[in-house]
Amino acid sequence: MKPLQLIAQLKQSLSEEDYTYSYNRETNSLKLTHKRVKRTIDLALGPVIAKYGQKQDKAIDEVIYMIRETFDAMEQEQKTSQYENPVIYPIIRATSFPVKSKKGVPFITKGHTSETRIFYALDLGTTYRLIDEELLEKLQMTEQQVTESALFQLRNLPTHYKVDEVAGNKFYFFNANDGYDASRILNDKLMKEMQDKVEGEMTLAVPHQDVLIIGDIRNDAGYDILAQMTMHFFTVGIVPVTSLSFLYEQGELEPIFILGKHANQKENN
Repeated sequence: MKPLQLIAQLKQSLSEEDYTYSYNRETNSLKLTHKRVKRTIDLALGPVIAKYGQKQDKAIDEVIYMIRETFDAMEQEQKTSQYENPVIYPIIRATSFPVKSKKGVPFITKGHTSETRIFYALDLGTTYRLIDEELLEKLQMTEQQVTESALFQLRNLPTHYKVDEVAGNKFYFFNANDGYDASRILNDKLMKEMQDKVEGEMTLAVPHQDVLIIGDIRNDAGYDILAQMTMHFFTVGIVPVTSLSFLYEQGELEPIFILGKHANQKENN
């Protein structure tokens, strides 16, 4: 599928009576503006097309659902004058992700690794809004309160996972599709519990926002499998984070650079 074909499919479900479309060929991204809400989102088309190659029309349906829910949340936010008992979660993003909103207002962020940064989001049910300084003022909270509230709420999220064993190595997949799968990497209690299960070296990967992969690497082949797996998820994710994986040792994360078969190079944060 080509970008213009994808846009044509979106227009069938998201009528031009309600939305305006602006395609940027250089960045292969679509600027979609809701006429009534008067808000805009930018959609990277590359990951959607890659996902279409695997899921076909289901990938389009997922994107349309995400767009509608995002604009519904924006409209709900416009109608809400107060934010009582806010539900806040941490969000993992790549360090290349913008640190300011489209209006130039700084987001509330915290350092994480050389590849990732922590943002904070106000949960709106089926979607969320990243917290910037303007929203922080509306919430009547300090940055420390936001951080503490986010970690507290994170610990209350379910921690179900699926397990796969490949070439003697185990991989645990957290994929609740609640928007906060990658965020679970910040759940220290969960990380310690998983470390107790691991027999080899424990690795962590957050290739996109909707998956956390914990590896129990027991032989050299495990690193090659980990690299291929992480790159695959990074490619198909709607919100990619990083294709690198991390060693987890005593609560610290160390990026792993896998150069070839049975070879890996590590670099300290």
